[in-house]
Amino acid sequence: MSEKSPACDRPPRAGLYATISDRLDQRYYQSVPPRSLRERLLVAARDRIYDDFLHACRPQRYHTILDVGVSDIVNDAANMVERKYPYPDRITAAGLSSAREFRDAFPQVTYTRIEANRPLPFADAAFDIATSNAVLEHVGSRAHQAKFLHELARVARRVFISVPNRYFPVEHHTAIPMLHFWDVTFRIACLCLEKEEWSEASNLILMSKSSLAALVPPGVRARVGYTGIRLGRCSSNVFLLLEHGNGD
Repeated sequence: MSEKSPACDRPPRAGLYATISDRLDQRYYQSVPPRSLRERLLVAARDRIYDDFLHACRPQRYHTILDVGVSDIVNDAANMVERKYPYPDRITAAGLSSAREFRDAFPQVTYTRIEANRPLPFADAAFDIATSNAVLEHVGSRAHQAKFLHELARVARRVFISVPNRYFPVEHHTAIPMLHFWDVTFRIACLCLEKEEWSEASNLILMSKSSLAALVPPGVRARVGYTGIRLGRCSSNVFLLLEHGNGD
């Protein structure tokens, strides 16, 4: 469940998942050169996601926040909540790896190591808010996605999820334009460009507003919308807000 966390139906050792996750994390951020146009667009999109997170969840100084899927890559585009939130001591971050670089960069944040596709090691309603950015598309299957959302809704009263939108003109992980709108053409493009691992559902499930809405747990109030770089249906990202009770 790290920021780039593939999964499969039978979870192997957490260490193996952490190795795979780290490799995909590195490949993703290596394709975003520092100070490049792509990095500037990524930072701008994630800053807007953070603003929408604040607007939707209305965190207060006394609220506790769980951020699931932090990255051990430390740069201006990764770990937006830890990078921007003014009360880091109220954040618990969760990821698959030992996160040495992350913990060095954010010493006031509490870090908890978790296992992929396993229940989160927190009690019911342990947090006021849970959030996760660019993780849900990497958990390996629709069933794992539903379980992931169920776990976040179990441990927090309010949940804010964001994922890349498959209808953004350029695919986020491969930089392939347009062809990712359809699974068949995306697989062919990945094969031709030697990026086959991104065409595997165990590594990446392309998401849209409708596919995200279809995962809403029963009995939970939900709102789905566009975020990031706003281009209507072709916006860079989609968010899902889950709330228990009246959402206060």
